[in-house]
Amino acid sequence: MKKYLVIILLTTFMNVTYGQKEKVANKVVADSFEMNFNSENYDAIFLSFSKEMKSALPLEKTKEFLEELKTEVGKITKRQFIKYEQSYASYKTNFERGLFAINISIDENSNINGLFVKPYKESNLPKIERNSTKLILPFKDEWTITWGGDTKELNYHIESEAQKNAFDIVITDNNDKSFKTDGKSNVDYYAFGKELIAPCNGEIVSVVDGVKDNIPGISNPIYIPGNTVIIKTENNEYLFFAHFKQHSIAVKEGQKIKQGELLGLCGNSGNSSEPHLHFHIQNVEDMNLATGVKCYFEKIQVNGQTKTDYSPIKKEKISNVRK
Repeated sequence: MKKYLVIILLTTFMNVTYGQKEKVANKVVADSFEMNFNSENYDAIFLSFSKEMKSALPLEKTKEFLEELKTEVGKITKRQFIKYEQSYASYKTNFERGLFAINISIDENSNINGLFVKPYKESNLPKIERNSTKLILPFKDEWTITWGGDTKELNYHIESEAQKNAFDIVITDNNDKSFKTDGKSNVDYYAFGKELIAPCNGEIVSVVDGVKDNIPGISNPIYIPGNTVIIKTENNEYLFFAHFKQHSIAVKEGQKIKQGELLGLCGNSGNSSEPHLHFHIQNVEDMNLATGVKCYFEKIQVNGQTKTDYSPIKKEKISNVRK
């Protein structure tokens, strides 16, 4: 599962320490950026770039990024200067459909030489390094980790703050294939329609259903997680499950759930190229604000061996220990 929002970072850093009061030059540039963004005058924003910035981000790419951002989050409705981060003036920015940080760096000629847009995070959000709730795996039988671990080679999710400890999980056969014949239909995949269960007791705090399952190989970037369930544990950890089969979710928001109870069926909805489970833990419910939490399972089988308090990695075959 990929990022919710495109992030752009093109800059030449300057080793300058600023006070925490907005400078006039930064205010003028930020005001102009907001006005031109809201009026879709993207040419004017490009003209405000430094020479290096224009070279790194040509006009067409500038327009593409800004148009995508506008489509995703709407107009800027409120903006507040927060602080300086290296050469950047950082602004807490309310858009019509979300809260983000806009960081703008300018050179000595008041030209923009750095632009960084990311979800805004309050400093008082809880910090959770790893789960303290005891978890079983959220499925029956043996599944295979396709993405999982702490490096980019093992897990492309690490580039996303909320998903950095995520797993993508499928079912494979003895030949490490995830489908039976040609893989052209969802029902050909071993994981499609398999039951997904609650790893622990908790409360269902979010449910999204009704998103159509994709044809394998064709993703849906409009609603990236597809059909989704989020469980809040008693330790205020948020377990995030994505890509359920359409209309298969068996729980409702506000429902109390017990470990092992049915959540729904594995599907291929959202930004998914084949039927699989995306699972991760985050520190708050809102993925745009969340930080990923390292996930450990209490006792599982890993490639046939029993592991306790273990976080599996790419290519490992995992299952719950049979009682």
